[in-house]
Amino acid sequence: MALIDQKDKPLKPLPYPIYYWTVAMLALAGLANSIYLAVSHYRVYTDIGYRSFCAISKAINCDTVSQSPYSIIFNIPVPVWGVVGYTLFLLLLIFIAVKPLYRGQAWSLLVLIALICSCISAGLALILTTFIHSYCIMCILSYGINFALLYFSALTRKRFATSGFINGLRQDIYLLVQKKMRAAAVFLPFLIIFGVGVAIFPAYWNMTSGPGAADIPRGITKDGHPWIGAEDPDLTIAEFSDYLCFQCKKMHYYLRQIVAQNPAKIRLVHYHFPMDHEVNFIVKEPFHTGAGKMALAAIYAAAQGKFWEMNDLLFDLAGNEKEISLKKLAARTGLESERLARAVNSQSMRQRLKIDIWTALKLRMVGTPSFLVNGKVYQGQLPPAVFKNILD
Repeated sequence: MALIDQKDKPLKPLPYPIYYWTVAMLALAGLANSIYLAVSHYRVYTDIGYRSFCAISKAINCDTVSQSPYSIIFNIPVPVWGVVGYTLFLLLLIFIAVKPLYRGQAWSLLVLIALICSCISAGLALILTTFIHSYCIMCILSYGINFALLYFSALTRKRFATSGFINGLRQDIYLLVQKKMRAAAVFLPFLIIFGVGVAIFPAYWNMTSGPGAADIPRGITKDGHPWIGAEDPDLTIAEFSDYLCFQCKKMHYYLRQIVAQNPAKIRLVHYHFPMDHEVNFIVKEPFHTGAGKMALAAIYAAAQGKFWEMNDLLFDLAGNEKEISLKKLAARTGLESERLARAVNSQSMRQRLKIDIWTALKLRMVGTPSFLVNGKVYQGQLPPAVFKNILD
């Protein structure tokens, strides 16, 4: 009796449903992850008290990644593009799940989509490393899902497709045309929702001071600090801020909107507390480099009656540009560039900045944003109780 070497037996592929549902589960996981990231991105910009669970440190911080201008592509947040991509992938899986399609069809097209998503993931990972210098755990999870989708889609195509990749793509496109009624039923609602969504998607990441801000009274306190709001306030809020601090920007515009809604009751007073090692001695390592010079530019603008114009411009540019030109600041605020350049290096302006920093330190403030209300210091944000009996 002849013996048969088990190694000579060809390996049978696993049943098709195992491959199909492995890919489907990965795509569903990617969709769920992208939805979480999209919601997190929205809350980073709109919820003053929000902090994601993966905001662990300076190096591992999903919020820092969301705050980056690289998180917006073609005026749409990156995780929303992820939702679009995974939805398209899943719809194609649904399309081929309906019988009597051959189990090897459309997998070349699925591989192509997964390949595009994987290339985008590689590019985004490079941006995290090179420009943002902070990593998002959930983003990295998304990258892993994309590469896994590419692997398992390619494996499924290899197991069950009967033609090469290019010919397979042609056949997949022809299949969509041939089954146009089914394709329309599956993909047309998605395309309509996508088109309308792109057209009306709100740019919630663009923070503003609220309507009617230009008509709100403003001035300088007796000790030289700019204020906006009520001339005879029921509530005065002193903010200690840093132009390179995202939470400062978010809280500042939140307070500006409250002031705009209650201009006869609330006054907002601005103090500078840059976390810049070049001007703030409690900061021992390089951090928020340039925030000190931005504060000096704002101090000079205040002396020229242009503080709030400069303040809003600095907050706007800080999150979108690596370098801020003094000439651009001067041109945008109506100041003389040469005088602004001299002011940034003047000892008198630096002394005024030191006074603000010392004021914050005397109040035992250790970070930004910080607030002083009725003699009490608040770090990070203001509790609702502060506005009790004040807000309309």
